[in-house]
Amino acid sequence: MYRIALISSLFLLSIASASAQNDTLFKRVRYIKGDIKAFGVDNLENIYVLSSLGQLKKLNEKGDSVAVFNDIKKYGEASQIDVSNPLKVLLYYRDFSTIVILDRLLNVRTAIDLRRQNMFQVKSVALSYDSKIWVYDEMDSKLKKIDDDGRVLLETPDFRQLFGDAPMPVRLFDQDKYVYLYDPARAVYVFDYYGALKNKILITGWNNFRVAGKYFFGTSADQLYRYDITSFRYDEWKMPENLRNARQLDFSAGKVYALQTDGIEIYNLQ
Repeated sequence: MYRIALISSLFLLSIASASAQNDTLFKRVRYIKGDIKAFGVDNLENIYVLSSLGQLKKLNEKGDSVAVFNDIKKYGEASQIDVSNPLKVLLYYRDFSTIVILDRLLNVRTAIDLRRQNMFQVKSVALSYDSKIWVYDEMDSKLKKIDDDGRVLLETPDFRQLFGDAPMPVRLFDQDKYVYLYDPARAVYVFDYYGALKNKILITGWNNFRVAGKYFFGTSADQLYRYDITSFRYDEWKMPENLRNARQLDFSAGKVYALQTDGIEIYNLQ
């Protein structure tokens, strides 16, 4: 059995900065208007926006369009965008169990039909540090790494043997030598690049969960949460109304991105 380090919600609250919301200012720095259904932000602060008509557009940090992909609905509605590496963008179509890989100009490099690898219940995918792809196979209850041809390169033991009840992660992230699986009902499961469980952090009930640099971000009702992975510091802020009512929130280390009905608001988090 792996030794699991548990960090409980009570412990997190005990080290929280109670005055954080008074010391932090949400300062709006930009508003990008447009027909936007969903979006993602890469580590260079490029924004990738999905329109209601099925177009994927890449915008630079100034909001200028630098690339467009128009064939997004070939496999139905895209359920996830992974833009953690701007040189290799992933579009995941869960209904068709298909991952489409795009280059930095949003040209199609290849498409992976996971059903050909007998993976029929993959809820989330993530690009790995070495440009391979992590998938969580719910049918096998295993975290797997695959290549661009869909071949399985690495897989964990069956999670049902490790945990009894298998987690049901809604998001995967590869960040700074670790892979994070977030199950909002149970915890954040932390694995190393060899698939060994290293930690289990009892953060639950967060929406808009994101791993960005050394931080976890998330929201619940009118609260924004930030957890420092390295120092275990936990901060909590009350969000202004326009952020509370946003259709989607995303984060970088120092910014908050909020999807509204007519565009994306960008705030500095100070």
